[in-house]
Amino acid sequence: MSSPRRPAPRTGTAAPTGGSARRLRRPLGPEVDAVGPPPTPLLDPPWAVVPVAPSGVELDHVVRWMAEPHVAAFWGQDWPHAAWSAEVARQLAGDHSRPWTVWHHGERVAYVEVYRAARDVVADAYPAGAHDLGIHIAIGDRRRTGRGLGPAVLAAVAEGLFRAEAACRAVVGDPDAAHHVARRAFAAAGFEPVAEVDLPHKRAALMARRRP
Repeated sequence: MSSPRRPAPRTGTAAPTGGSARRLRRPLGPEVDAVGPPPTPLLDPPWAVVPVAPSGVELDHVVRWMAEPHVAAFWGQDWPHAAWSAEVARQLAGDHSRPWTVWHHGERVAYVEVYRAARDVVADAYPAGAHDLGIHIAIGDRRRTGRGLGPAVLAAVAEGLFRAEAACRAVVGDPDAAHHVARRAFAAAGFEPVAEVDLPHKRAALMARRRP
């Protein structure tokens, strides 16, 4: 769904940039710089999130999902296991984004990355507040797509982020402008169109769900 389209690993063993490729290269304001990494979404049952570590079963599922053609076509991250391990380690060492698997009724159903919008390349095209957050999502099991799962995951995670961070004014998404399925999913989850913009890695449809 929402798709970073990051560079492929050069060596086959480590991702050269991963999530850090989306971080703003210009200086951050002091308010933005002072905010910590994205919070853990506070989800109501039957939803839950489990952090992805540089090794373990959650990472195994992410690697498998990213190799699925319908995911790889937009994420561009059908990388080897070692490359994903390095990518997750990089995310956890920084303050830009955090990776989780999303569970529903005790089953893994999606992979999400939550990022600080004001530290991300989207901030060049969107007036992100210091505490605003963003979501990338992938539904790895093709059999689960087209059944309303994407909008349900996005809505649950967005609501969980608003609960987790009282100062967050909006949760944003930046699906590929050509990915109409993802755009419909964000819209069904309460995200409103902001603009189509050219990011360094793709043309994106910026969408935002604002705090009620």
